[in-house]
Amino acid sequence: MKGVILAGGLGTRLRPLTLITNKHLLPVYNKPMILYPLETLKRSGITDIMIVTGREHAGHFMQFLGSGREFGVKLSYALQDKNNGGIADALRYAEDFSDGGPIAVILGDNIFEQDFAKDVASFNGGAKVFFKAMNDSHRFGVPVFDTAGKRVVKIEEKPKKPKSKFAQTGFYLYDNDIFSIIKTLKPSGRSELEITDANNAYIKKGKLSYGIIKGLWSDAGTFESLLRVAHEVAKRAV
Repeated sequence: MKGVILAGGLGTRLRPLTLITNKHLLPVYNKPMILYPLETLKRSGITDIMIVTGREHAGHFMQFLGSGREFGVKLSYALQDKNNGGIADALRYAEDFSDGGPIAVILGDNIFEQDFAKDVASFNGGAKVFFKAMNDSHRFGVPVFDTAGKRVVKIEEKPKKPKSKFAQTGFYLYDNDIFSIIKTLKPSGRSELEITDANNAYIKKGKLSYGIIKGLWSDAGTFESLLRVAHEVAKRAV
């Protein structure tokens, strides 16, 4: 399985820092943010990785990471034409890279403690997403479960009244159908192609499974979350 790190966007919530460089190159405790998703993929047994990013600071990634050999991986790069097109729009740039096979996708500002090696090794098609119990699940995609509380019947994007305490995290496993599904998506009210809509398409086909995250998980896309996760990483490094 190949891996894709989505590291585009304008990082407006972290300005003025992101006027200097891409959000995913900002430090989280003692290393640049991009190394955390890269290491998550590597721990999961994935070493052939593409980074999708915008034009503004693309050279900064290449200058820092190069071919990836120093970090024990093989890196490719793709430039996203539209920085505000959404997660699904960014992912479509990896279609040729996937070479018809399954892919693991991780958001560049997501930091995980968990090892996904077993999930990657056992993946046999469809889509698999990962949830984490959160007090503020309304900030993310939120799964709606059936009456038995086991099967996901829908994922709602940033609902005002969440129907569960779980948040959809930024790690996904997909078969190659994801690219044909993305081509059918229409922009949301935010003018973005939502990855939640792609996941709901898998749900309608009965081809979506899920796992529950253990340990640390956080995004780092705001000053508050960036500071919080840096403190958590520092505590674990002691």
